[in-house]
Amino acid sequence: MIRLALIVGLWAGAAQAQDGGTAVQARAAADRLVQAAVLLTDAQGASDQIAALTETVAAYEDGLASFREGLRRAAIRRQTIEADLAARSDSIATLLGVLQAMGRTPEPLLLLHPSGPLGTARSGMILADITPALQAEADALRAQLAEVADIAALQTDAAGLLQQGLDGASAARAALAQAVQDRTDPPRRFTEDAAATATLIAATDTLSAFAGGLATIVDQDLGGAAPDATAQKGQLPLPVPATILRAAGQADAAGTVRPGLVLATAAGALVTAPAAATVRFQGPLLDYGQVIILEPAPGTLFVLAGLDQVMVQTGEVVAQGAPLGLMGGSPPNVQAILTETVAGAGASRPETLYLEVRDQSGPVDPALWFLLE
Repeated sequence: MIRLALIVGLWAGAAQAQDGGTAVQARAAADRLVQAAVLLTDAQGASDQIAALTETVAAYEDGLASFREGLRRAAIRRQTIEADLAARSDSIATLLGVLQAMGRTPEPLLLLHPSGPLGTARSGMILADITPALQAEADALRAQLAEVADIAALQTDAAGLLQQGLDGASAARAALAQAVQDRTDPPRRFTEDAAATATLIAATDTLSAFAGGLATIVDQDLGGAAPDATAQKGQLPLPVPATILRAAGQADAAGTVRPGLVLATAAGALVTAPAAATVRFQGPLLDYGQVIILEPAPGTLFVLAGLDQVMVQTGEVVAQGAPLGLMGGSPPNVQAILTETVAGAGASRPETLYLEVRDQSGPVDPALWFLLE
């Protein structure tokens, strides 16, 4: 699952893409892949294996994101050079014509002038003045063409490596999902009353009403201390690497206002628990799609909506960083990645996750709990 070619290539490709920060990030992701491989080898049980696979998926995602950013910068640079060359095509053609003419003419003839010695002297002075300028322009053109060729070679070499990385990430996600499915002893605080859950879903038409009735879905209370992440308020990471598309209370294009965050994520991204929590609910709900509701502290709920695949069960206690599920969508093909020049939700982050925080009084600002950049 861990490919040495990917480890080396993520760093080398990003470094060649002319961005030192990206290269450092890619190297760090490569190191994480190596460490994850060690964890996977040393795993003694289902929990260790799931933790190692979770780290593997995250390392792949970080590495591919860095690699992709490096390639995006390279594509932008190539596009800029090619646009500049196209805009100067007439002057470049003139320059090449002059250089070709000078190259074909014997050097003594270049100095001769029909008007005689005085004209010849003047032409020699003019030629002496313009030759350095012509040489400088020719050198600049040669450098630009060489850079375009180098970037094209980088993109060609990166195609196979990028495909390996995408395949490796997909395999790691599948292995993680299988490991979670095969686990038979997840820690639990209660068992779910399926009939009560179905009744509650049918009887409620708002998230507030559903959240208020969550206590009714408990079949058997298994005891144990409830997680309490109150001390981490304001410092929690988002559950998935994402860009904030809409802030809490910001209307969308249709004028709909929701009290949570709309986050743009990469296709297939791994969603993890931002804090240790009890899973109060998982499944389809209202118009929110596939939903997970976590209780990280007594009376506080995190609502996560928009996942494609869920990896937890109602009543389960999850640790901070534990896998919750995967986003939907498919990554763009390799050629699209190699030539993309636009960063952000419209390019590399096409999926959306909704994140809402609620307490006993209703929705609260997610910034009270999460560290938002």
